[in-house]
Amino acid sequence: MNQLPNVATLAGRAFIAAIFLISGFGKIGSYEATQGYMSAMGVPGGLLPAVIAFEIAAGLAVLVGWQTRIAAFLLAGFSLVTAVLFHGDLSDQMQSILFWKNVAIAGGFLFLVAHGAGAWSLDARLAGPQRASTGALT
Repeated sequence: MNQLPNVATLAGRAFIAAIFLISGFGKIGSYEATQGYMSAMGVPGGLLPAVIAFEIAAGLAVLVGWQTRIAAFLLAGFSLVTAVLFHGDLSDQMQSILFWKNVAIAGGFLFLVAHGAGAWSLDARLAGPQRASTGALT
């Protein structure tokens, strides 16, 4: 049996989840600086604990493939909102690159929304053996 789609789907979930896990844990280590940056951009710094919890929880959900479509949908929206709030100055080349990076990440999450987490995921395992072996999830 060709396992390439399963390997690619798992790797894709790991790669796209990693940015949120690293970012969430990184915000803990630079809490005050992140809170100050959020405030400077017009976002209440008091939201930081919720942002950290969301990035870590949703990132883990995507990584292990649990409630993947929901987590991916929420992370796609989060990516687009943060693109506009923090990288909206498209006249600045770096901000433009970061803006489009966030848009691309949102696109990757929308693929997960459309196709699910794949056969090597908690979603597939919880769906039952027959559906897990095919990777078919509704």
